[in-house]
Amino acid sequence: MSSIFIPFGDLVEATFLERPNRFTVRCRLKATNQVVEAHLADPGRLKELLLPKARLYLRYINKPHRKTKWSVVLVEEPDHFTLVSLQSTLVNQLTELALQRDGLGELRAWQLVRAEYSYGGSRWDFLLQNSQGEKLLLEVKSCSLVHEGIAMFPDAVTARGKKHVEELTKFQGEGEFTTAILFVVQRSDARVFRPADHIDPAFGKALREAHSQGVQILVRATQVSLDGINWGRALPVELL
Repeated sequence: MSSIFIPFGDLVEATFLERPNRFTVRCRLKATNQVVEAHLADPGRLKELLLPKARLYLRYINKPHRKTKWSVVLVEEPDHFTLVSLQSTLVNQLTELALQRDGLGELRAWQLVRAEYSYGGSRWDFLLQNSQGEKLLLEVKSCSLVHEGIAMFPDAVTARGKKHVEELTKFQGEGEFTTAILFVVQRSDARVFRPADHIDPAFGKALREAHSQGVQILVRATQVSLDGINWGRALPVELL
């Protein structure tokens, strides 16, 4: 097991019923047969995962001002073998641990300065710096879409994601920052990464342009179980 690990805590099994909006699912608890609403942190389409009767794993959160007492943590792929994390912000926590524990070999020469660094009208996930005082902006994206071993991003058209890529390309060209994009695949069945051109060709075009201008494109797999999520191996990137 990797030392870069985030536990999920106690989970409760449920069956997916419907998704009334982007951030809410309705599901049936297995143990009690009760129908409940749960918060969904992943705003993607997830149409390949949130299928009728899909198995979900929820966490109970009893906070007075929350609209729901449940949060979706995992969904099981239709193959009944693969668990997929649906906590999009979890990748930032994992990445911060990886940066602190030398889990990103490509960025070994860079030290973490801070998270959530504002520059150029956007907030970037991480600011790093090397021994020469040079600075690096790192943006992290959560990836949950995998088809036949190919991890793909995005799973829905993302104007915001395209804007981020274009801004990093601009900063790289101006020379004030080195820039990088990290895709963290929140499941264990991916072998390679490609942009999802069939979903958002504009994003794919922007990512290829970024790569051609020197923006680093990094991808990491994870190992997901009912216990938690482990930082995994680097995946090859195919941009052709």
